[in-house]
Amino acid sequence: MRNKPVFRGVATALITPMTEDGIDFDAFGRIIDWQIEQGINALVIAGTTGEGSTLTDEEHKEAIRFSVKRIAGRVPVIAATGSNDTQYALELSKCACEDGADALLVVTPYYNKATQKGLIKMYTTIADASTKPLILYNVPSRTGINIEPSTYAALAEHPNIAGIKEANSNISKIVETAALVNGRMDIYSGNDDQVVPILSIGGQGVISVLSNIMPAGTVEMCNRFFQGDVAGSAALQREFLPLINALFCEVNPIPVNAAMAAMGWCKNYVRLPLTPMEEQHWQHLRSLMKAQGLLG
Repeated sequence: MRNKPVFRGVATALITPMTEDGIDFDAFGRIIDWQIEQGINALVIAGTTGEGSTLTDEEHKEAIRFSVKRIAGRVPVIAATGSNDTQYALELSKCACEDGADALLVVTPYYNKATQKGLIKMYTTIADASTKPLILYNVPSRTGINIEPSTYAALAEHPNIAGIKEANSNISKIVETAALVNGRMDIYSGNDDQVVPILSIGGQGVISVLSNIMPAGTVEMCNRFFQGDVAGSAALQREFLPLINALFCEVNPIPVNAAMAAMGWCKNYVRLPLTPMEEQHWQHLRSLMKAQGLLG
């Protein structure tokens, strides 16, 4: 029997608020509470938006432990535990399971550029060792490798592989994947500008960057679709598009960190090789945020 979805609706790919001294756990806790108060359906911890690739091993694990305790079962905790080192991904996944995460988000092995056979072996190895369901994360623009629809079909046979965060931007390929997995894995949009199109082919929601700054609005976009108001959902997708584009005018999470800092949630600090947002880009993002009532 197919397991129920890890979540339905919006999971925020949460920033990890930091200062020069490390993770700002006070800010982290306040952001988590606000996200849940705003109606978010799940939270992804220490992913791309959370700068997981620049966290130390202990920081990564502590961010997950802290989040599990702070969230306290209010929404599912999805721990990002992928790596280009499969053994490290295994270790991090086991630790996240032991610390109470509800699911794992496992990105493709960046830089290594594994074959499709290698992807199947890697994901199967992690899924076999995990006590919690996996969501596969496909983002070829960042990793240099793409999960093919036929590979998803093979991985859908594993009972512990529950979903896909699909950010390949190719709607035709996503439709092909949906046809091949045939409901055996849930599909989530990994791109905020493709939420409604992916919902329209049976997707369960989005793992979102936008929802860091607009949690209620992003949830409303999904809820309208689920309630049958497709036109209303599509209208919000179009309305939010300029802001979505501005959040990706520089590499994520530079813009969203700047936006959250301007809203008073954290310090505008990112770790090298990331650098603060260019002033002209920030002024454009700021104007769009003001238009949405996010800034005074």
